[in-house]
Amino acid sequence: MKVQLSSVSLSSALDAIAILVTEESLAKDAVVSLVDAALDGALRKHIAAEEWKPKKDAILSAPTFGKLKARKIYLVAVSKSDDVIAIRAACAKLARTAQSDKCKSVGLFLAAEGTHDTARAAAEGVTLGAYRFTKYFTGDRLPKSTLATVTIDARLGSDKSTKGTKATKAKPATKPTSAAQLAIAITEGVGVGGAINLVRDLVNEPPNELTPASFATRAAALCKSHNLGCKIFDKKKILAENMHLFYAVGRGSANEPRFIHMTYLPPKPRKDRKRLVVVGKGLTFDSGGISIKQAAGMGDMKSDMAGGALSMGLMAALAALRPDIEVHAIIAAAENMPDADAYRPGDIWRSLDGKTVEIINTDAEGRLVLADALTYAAKLKPDVLIDHATLTGACLVALGTSTAALYSNSDTLAASYVAAAKVSGEALWHMPLIEELRESMKSDVADIKHTGDRFGGSIIGGLFLREFIGDCKQWIHMDIAGPAFVDRATALSPKGGTGYGLLTLLSFIDTLV
Repeated sequence: MKVQLSSVSLSSALDAIAILVTEESLAKDAVVSLVDAALDGALRKHIAAEEWKPKKDAILSAPTFGKLKARKIYLVAVSKSDDVIAIRAACAKLARTAQSDKCKSVGLFLAAEGTHDTARAAAEGVTLGAYRFTKYFTGDRLPKSTLATVTIDARLGSDKSTKGTKATKAKPATKPTSAAQLAIAITEGVGVGGAINLVRDLVNEPPNELTPASFATRAAALCKSHNLGCKIFDKKKILAENMHLFYAVGRGSANEPRFIHMTYLPPKPRKDRKRLVVVGKGLTFDSGGISIKQAAGMGDMKSDMAGGALSMGLMAALAALRPDIEVHAIIAAAENMPDADAYRPGDIWRSLDGKTVEIINTDAEGRLVLADALTYAAKLKPDVLIDHATLTGACLVALGTSTAALYSNSDTLAASYVAAAKVSGEALWHMPLIEELRESMKSDVADIKHTGDRFGGSIIGGLFLREFIGDCKQWIHMDIAGPAFVDRATALSPKGGTGYGLLTLLSFIDTLV
C-alpha cells in the first residue's frame, strides 16, 4: 500500500474521503462543511439522523450519491487532534472499514494542521489497519479488493482541498511543520507500520514454513537488504559456543536450531553512544516436548516465536528510522518436539555461563533458550538488555490477554519503560521479582531447577532468567504471552499475530538516543 502526503481535492478521483474529527471540531470543521455543501446539506442531516457523536472508536460512513467523484465519506472520531494513540487507532479502523467497503484509494484529512507526530501516527495507523495475512489463500478465498493508496492531507496553510470552492484559511500553527518534514514523518510511519506487519507475518506463518532455518534465512535477507550486520550459528556452532541449554531444547526436532545475531550501527562513530541488546525467544513450534501439551490450542504454538519476531521487526524499524544508537537483536530459534533424542525431565544440562540446570518440565523450554541467549547478550556489555518472550501461561492468568508483564532488576529502568508504553499505547504492568519464590528453584542434584512452584509461575520465570544476565544492571524481561497472539481483533490488529511490543520498544529507544 502506498501512503503519501498531498493536498486532497473534493474533485479528486478517489473511492473515499475520510476526515478525522473531534467532538469540539465537528460542528465547525471546514472540510466537513465543504463536503456538506457539495452534498447539498446531506452530510450534516445524516449526522443528525444517526445521532452520531465523535466518541472513541466511532466512524460514520455516508454515500455521496454521485455528487462527488468519491463514493464514500467517512467521519472518523479522535479524542484530540494531537492524540497520537487515538489517531493511530482511528486510522487503523478507517483502513479496515475502507478495505471492507472495497475502496482502493482514500484521501485522509487530519483533524488539524499536521505535526510530525500526528502525520506519523496516521501513516502507522493506516498501514496497520490495512494488514491481512492472505499468503495461503487461493481462489475465492483471495481478497476481492485491497486498499492501495492513502493520501494524507495535513491541512497545511490554507485548505487546498477545496479547489473550485471558497477556501477557509486555517489558523497558523505556533511552530509550523513543513511539508518536507511531514513527508519524512509519513515515511517513518509507513516504515514502523511495515515492521510491525513483518512481526505479524512471522507469527502467523505456519510452523512447516517458518522453521528455525527459514527464520535465519529471512533474518539474513533482511539484514542484507538494509546493510545490517548478521551472524547465524547452526547446530554445530551452537554446540561449539557451549550453548547446551539452547541445544537441548532443539535436539528433539528434525529442524535444527539457529542462533541469530543482527546488528544495527549508525553510520557515524561516537564514543558515548548507548548500546541496547534485545533478545527474543524464537520457538517456531512448541509441542511441549516429552511433557507434551494437550491437543486443544497446540496449533497456536506456532506463535511461540513472537519474541524472536519482535527482534527481527525491530531491525526493520531501525532501518527506516535510523536512530543514533547501537542495537543488537538476538533470536534463539528452535523447535521443541518429542523424539527419541529429545531432552527429558530429570536431565541436567550445563548453561553457557557454566551453571548446571535440572530439567523439570520440558514444556518450560523458553527460559532455557533465553538463558544461553542472555548470557551471550550480556557479554556484549549492553547499557540496557531487554528480552521478549511468550514465556508463561501464568502471565495470562495474572494479567489477561491484552497486557504484558514487565520484570526488571532496576526500578528506574522499569519506570522509564512503563512511561514509554504509555506513550505508545501498549498495555504492560510492572511485576515484582519476589525473592522468596527463588527457593522453589533449588535443586538437590544441580545448581538450579528451571521451574519452581506452580503459584507465581511468571515471576519464577523472570527469576530464572535473572540468573543468566551476568553483571548487567539494566535488564528488562517482558513476558508477552497474552498480547502477542490474540483470538479476536483489537483496535490495531486482526486476529493472530499483533506485533505487540515494537511501538513501546521504539518509544523507549527515543529516550536513549
